[in-house]
Amino acid sequence: MTDLLSRLLETRDWLLADGATGTTLFEMGLSSGDAPELWNVEHPDRIRRLYRGAVDAGSDLFLTNSFGGNASRLKLHAAETRVRELNRAAAEIGREVADAAGRPVVVAGSVGPTGDIMAPVGSLSHADAVEMFHEQAEGLKEGGADVLWLETIAAPEEYRAAAEAFARAGMPWCGTMSFDTAGRTMMGVTAPGMVELVEGLPNPPIAFGANCGTGAADLLRTVLGFAEAGATRPVIAKGNAGIPKFVDGHIHYDGTPALMAEYAVLARDAGARIIGGCCGTQPAHLARMREALETRAKGPPPTLAEITAALGDFSSASDGTEPGAEPAPRRRRSRRRG
Repeated sequence: MTDLLSRLLETRDWLLADGATGTTLFEMGLSSGDAPELWNVEHPDRIRRLYRGAVDAGSDLFLTNSFGGNASRLKLHAAETRVRELNRAAAEIGREVADAAGRPVVVAGSVGPTGDIMAPVGSLSHADAVEMFHEQAEGLKEGGADVLWLETIAAPEEYRAAAEAFARAGMPWCGTMSFDTAGRTMMGVTAPGMVELVEGLPNPPIAFGANCGTGAADLLRTVLGFAEAGATRPVIAKGNAGIPKFVDGHIHYDGTPALMAEYAVLARDAGARIIGGCCGTQPAHLARMREALETRAKGPPPTLAEITAALGDFSSASDGTEPGAEPAPRRRRSRRRG
């Protein structure tokens, strides 16, 4: 039987995804440096509330609290032997919330990067990466996830390893990369490069796209780049809610619900079929995004000038594809999305 996400995409022009996981959990009391995946068994009520917040705001799809749920990440918290347990719990809570929604809602099993650098640049082998991703995928599958959702990936090698692992698990999947370095991922992938990567996989995703990065405007420039490169698969856009600011000991994002509503409409017009938010995006943002998508007619693809007029300036002049363009110096990412 065709998976739920594919069935929804056959009948809907767009789907609303969820918002931030990390931002929301910090507001619930998660401390910096703690593993949010442990809350799947220690505080399931809070994870249930996280998921319900997205569903109640109108999301057609939400990601499980399992972004860092692989053995390499969990080893930092002496929990590397609990991969299947924690991922299964994340998906089981999600299954409960989705089944009680009264409408079709997709439970997407979140899979983030391993945190290691893959060979030949680093020491993580392809085989070891596949094994890590496969272990996590099996836990999410056991818990009842509808699809797997790879996100915030920078390296094509890691994307390929995850695709192989998901095929081994027999699960449909989606996958996004984070374009946060002058139009490129941290490891140098451009929007056209991602289209080429996806189409060359033996087990391609249902949908692909971009999440996180440096801001909503930059992300939409990347989405336009997918279309210009000839992408035919459904595109995902999950942009941050504005720009991060450090306030009272925590990171806060300055994007208002009104700004994210503009972003959602522009993302749809740029060609995205699955539209959500990443860091800083709360239920209030999602509700305004849904309202805008439902009430505003689809328009032509926006120009770059229209994007910046609505969402603010790009963080760099380059989208990474100009002749001779070089990626900016690499920088380390936070372990969490959202």
